[in-house]
Amino acid sequence: MFLLRKPDRDRLQRIRKKYRDLQPSYPEVGAALGRLPEGYQVDHHRVRLGESRGTFERAKAAFLDWRMFRLNWLEPCWPEHPIGEGSLVGTLARIFGVWSVNVCRIVSVIEERGEIEKFGFAYGTLPGHVECGEERFTIEWHQSDDSVWYDILAFSKPGLLLTWLSYPIVRKLQKRFATDSMQAMSEWIIDNGSYVPSPLSAPRFPL
Repeated sequence: MFLLRKPDRDRLQRIRKKYRDLQPSYPEVGAALGRLPEGYQVDHHRVRLGESRGTFERAKAAFLDWRMFRLNWLEPCWPEHPIGEGSLVGTLARIFGVWSVNVCRIVSVIEERGEIEKFGFAYGTLPGHVECGEERFTIEWHQSDDSVWYDILAFSKPGLLLTWLSYPIVRKLQKRFATDSMQAMSEWIIDNGSYVPSPLSAPRFPL
């Protein structure tokens, strides 16, 4: 959904109501948690946030406050709503002077214990999204070396005719989101904890 003006709270609530009962726009629901489907572009990005359970818990708190979506060109539509299976997640972005609203539904909440402890969620696109597919966001604490990672995995393909026509630009925006989101999470951890990256453990932003 593209808008010439930034939508106010009432407009965003009407959008949320419109999408309330819609189902994902792709058939492979939940595939981001297992075997990825064919026919999609796959993107995988991860950054080391630091180490220790304390960093892991701070990263979880950042997730619950939607910090990975609080960028200088993008913001969450309904940050007051918690992470939960079936919940709607909307993002509002300003790109080339136009506001874009895209809505997804959380298809799974991830909470795993063990040698690698994980917290996160996966969401899938709904009709009208510029993309078609699924994205998974997780925080991982690897107890073997005490490292904490922020991981983003997505499979997608164009969801609208406009996306097909401008796909090279869309791909650049997807990579920009991943890089900016990792940067936002890394900076938030540094600003809200005692972890200070060393030359050997500084955040890395692979593309």
